[in-house]
Amino acid sequence: MAEQTAMEKLVSLCKRRGIIFPSSEIYGGLSSAWDYGPLGVELKNRIRDLWWKGMTRLRDDIVGLDAAIMMHPRVWEASGHVENFTDPLVDCKSCKHRFREDQIPEESRTAGRCPDCGGELTETRRFNLMFKTHMGPVENDGAAVYLRPETAQGIYVNFRNVRQSSRVKIPFGIAQVGKAFRNEITTKNFIFRTCEFEQMEMQYFIRPEEDEKWFAYWLDERQAYYRKLGIRPEKLRLHRHGPDELAHYAKVAYDIEYEFPFGWSELEGVHNRTDYDLRRHGEYSQKDLSYLDESTGERFIPYVIETSAGLTRTVLTALADAYDEEEVEGEKRTVLHLHPEIAPITVGVFPLVKKDGLAELAGEIERELRDEFSTFYDQGGAIGRRYRRQDEIGTPYGVTIDYQTKDDGTVTLRLRDSMKQIRVARRRLAEAIRDETKNYGRE
Repeated sequence: MAEQTAMEKLVSLCKRRGIIFPSSEIYGGLSSAWDYGPLGVELKNRIRDLWWKGMTRLRDDIVGLDAAIMMHPRVWEASGHVENFTDPLVDCKSCKHRFREDQIPEESRTAGRCPDCGGELTETRRFNLMFKTHMGPVENDGAAVYLRPETAQGIYVNFRNVRQSSRVKIPFGIAQVGKAFRNEITTKNFIFRTCEFEQMEMQYFIRPEEDEKWFAYWLDERQAYYRKLGIRPEKLRLHRHGPDELAHYAKVAYDIEYEFPFGWSELEGVHNRTDYDLRRHGEYSQKDLSYLDESTGERFIPYVIETSAGLTRTVLTALADAYDEEEVEGEKRTVLHLHPEIAPITVGVFPLVKKDGLAELAGEIERELRDEFSTFYDQGGAIGRRYRRQDEIGTPYGVTIDYQTKDDGTVTLRLRDSMKQIRVARRRLAEAIRDETKNYGRE
């Protein structure tokens, strides 16, 4: 399967099966904007919830936050975004296409020629990626605000509030999931790079002398998260930022990269931000953002280890990693090998036929499972076709109710990856699904 063809097939599947739609499609769509359909929003929410559970509910050293999208404009001066959050922009004088200079092939950049049409390129100019708007009825500089380009700054400006209200002690973290906005010069590769996206970020506040220890810890933890999602380890790698790549705030930075159909690209960043952010916000706001260690009497500005993951990029990673085509009994089977913890639908329930009370019995069983699992009831068409429809959207389990169910109270539990079918007592069905999920590993 050619790389580009693989991506095209995935995009087609996402639209056809209600996972992801082009935004405003009836008006011709809007470049880089996408809507998450009935299955897509379930997939995104499950990935988000798994992250949130692991970051906050299962730990006693991290608390949550949901900061506003629009913040005081001085926040972005203190953070360095007004000054540093720019990309090098060039335009083609002939075809008018616009490019990030650092993404143009070397030979085109050296020649000063457009990679699309060969026309002459303009001089490079810096382009700030923040969306600027105005608050209030009058559009003037005093009313200017920005849509946040990252969620991290909302955490830093609330450091003192969280510390005082939650009585947390270093080391501790603050986690947040939320939308961010970047006026990208070029958007591409489906939902990989868009102007509106969602982040899952956690800022871990530590003693400065312990930065190397905690950086190594969180780099390992974040790689483990993707294994929990069922992402194949061989498709993941680490990339350390060189001196010319480091952001202005970073001492050390690594990207966790995934091998997408279009090549290796960043999935998550783990950064040692030192005391840059708290120190800058303390200077600009004239507020004390230091930390007092009550056991020693020492006061210091904490260092920060940041884990910054793209929620929407993680959705694309899960879909790309799960997508597969195989031949079964002479027919092509398209399947999404999504981990049961994140699959939009966990269990499909099917009566073998509609008659003889099987449909009513299947409906009862589906309602029993609904409280614990995401379920889908389907009684239309041949049972094999119903299986295939669920395989295509990644449903890991199928339950078939047949005439034997009426005789002995057992059902057929079908496993998506292996297509293995086992008989399970109705009273043990939920337990069997839980066990299969607990022991899940792609077959």
